[in-house]
Amino acid sequence: MMDRYADMFARLDAAGEGAFGAFVTLGDPDRETSARILDLLVAGGADMVEVGIPFSDPIADGPVIQASADRALRAGTRPRDCFDLLRAFRARHPLIPVGILTYANLVLADGRDAFYGRAAQAGVDSILVADVPLLEAGPYVAAARDVGVAPVLIAAANTPPERLAQIAELGGGYTYCVARAGVTGADEQVRFDHREMLEGLARHRAPPPIFGFGIGRPAHVEAALAAGAAGVISGSAIVERIAAGALDSLPGFIAEMKSATRRRQAA
Repeated sequence: MMDRYADMFARLDAAGEGAFGAFVTLGDPDRETSARILDLLVAGGADMVEVGIPFSDPIADGPVIQASADRALRAGTRPRDCFDLLRAFRARHPLIPVGILTYANLVLADGRDAFYGRAAQAGVDSILVADVPLLEAGPYVAAARDVGVAPVLIAAANTPPERLAQIAELGGGYTYCVARAGVTGADEQVRFDHREMLEGLARHRAPPPIFGFGIGRPAHVEAALAAGAAGVISGSAIVERIAAGALDSLPGFIAEMKSATRRRQAA
């Protein structure tokens, strides 16, 4: 089975670059426009795409992404529509890694195995269930692996060393590293004082660390890579542009953020 994340990281490592991931909520502002937005992310140079399935109570997300979920729900977007969007995206872009960031209620609504099965059939590479703690992750990890989907797990600066070992053992694709406390949102200032976390993940050979939460400027990308990250994911800064109707600005913004990942080579 193709491992798009491994192939992506190998390609970027050879080029001396970090990964840039772009996050959007599927169905925002409507399904047709959402399909176009996904293509614009790739056109701008995103190495990987992360998507949210609209949910009424996205507790890990700040107001920008919460509003995008609300717009998608009001447009009538449901999980089956999201899988249709992903299936069509996969047909157009066979090599781009695609991950879902979602919540347990959505996974369990029709059954955990059914959800992961639909994701695999749609060409999804990874699933991160944001509100499932590590101690309860086992059944989700098993369901993901049964269908060849990578179970992405979350690490933070205050994650205890023994938990980092578990994350390394159970996780797949990449490790989602929270850049700061709180919920998602593009910050002016983000500090990457995560040395112990990154060293622990590396010691236990965890999947590559990707920073999210607060990544909204090229300087954030550079700082994350300088701290030891393999890449970043930016969400709120992209979704803000979608909310403003500035879709034509997306490729340029993505290209600017991606360009910052190439400065690792220059350094």
